[in-house]
Amino acid sequence: MTSAADAALAVRDLTVRFPTDAGDVRAVTGLSFTVRPGQTLGVVGESGSGKTAAATALLGLHDPRRARVTGSVLVAGTEVVGAREPVLRRLRGRSVAMVFQDPTSALHPFYPVGRQVAEAYRAHHAVSRADAAERAVAMLDRVGIPAARSRAGDHPHQLSGGMRQRVVIAMALVNGPAVVVADEPTTALDVTVQADVLDLLREVQQETGTALVHVTHDLGVVAETADRLLVMYAGRAVEAGPARDLLARPRMPYTWGLLQSTPDLGAREERLRPVPGSPPSLLTPPDGCPFHPRCAFAETVPGGRCGTDLPDLVPVSGETGRLRRCHLPEDVPLGEGQVGP
Repeated sequence: MTSAADAALAVRDLTVRFPTDAGDVRAVTGLSFTVRPGQTLGVVGESGSGKTAAATALLGLHDPRRARVTGSVLVAGTEVVGAREPVLRRLRGRSVAMVFQDPTSALHPFYPVGRQVAEAYRAHHAVSRADAAERAVAMLDRVGIPAARSRAGDHPHQLSGGMRQRVVIAMALVNGPAVVVADEPTTALDVTVQADVLDLLREVQQETGTALVHVTHDLGVVAETADRLLVMYAGRAVEAGPARDLLARPRMPYTWGLLQSTPDLGAREERLRPVPGSPPSLLTPPDGCPFHPRCAFAETVPGGRCGTDLPDLVPVSGETGRLRRCHLPEDVPLGEGQVGP
């Protein structure tokens, strides 16, 4: 496990609550992980599992008037949780940057894309507009924008979806941040464009040693790119470990369910088995293991503990770096059961 001292990003007991008239929405609860320089952490789970709420907290983007964020987020040694806005402005873009899911919303429609990348650079460097413009052109060229110098004068609506996403990536990388958070960066793109964007992120990461947090609902997207995976459900981490080991041998029924609902082109005769039911309300999550209402294995655990006791996130015996949150004995083969009724 990476220590906080060696990590580009160290998260400890991160909790995010959104107060409402009906009570607190428990978006993220007790989340902890570290990411070292050059490492890719894939954060996966269904919509509503708390992935984006956690990712947003890594940059201190939650409005303190509408959200309560506790715990610790250290980016290159600087604490994000509770930091004042001037500190966060210096941190965002320079030490930690974000690639948003929708590039159309992330880019200003009135300004040329080159100017937007240049302004992101000038926010952290005392350079002239001309020097910043040259830096922007170089960055647009680096992320694969053809004829970058002329396309720098284009507005977002003049670019394709894939090109707009490349511009957003250029903005995120222009200052050489230690950490990049990519929130569903390929969801709205064609499959071939998705592959290009993922290859681009991987190439730049290898060159710069940037730590990457890749947030997605699609295990297939991170299967070949992530070094480690963190599976979230109902705002909590339910399984974590080296990507290949976790995908080959899931130790928690929810992770197994995600894998069973992912299409496999090599197994065309097999039917997909979606996870039954819906994610729980984060306003009133169920007692015990939050997944137990959807898990057929819950009935096999003695004493009905799945419905009453929240399991701890504990190491998996004999597997380095593996963690899981489940009452089910480790020797029960998930592959022989159904994820839900």
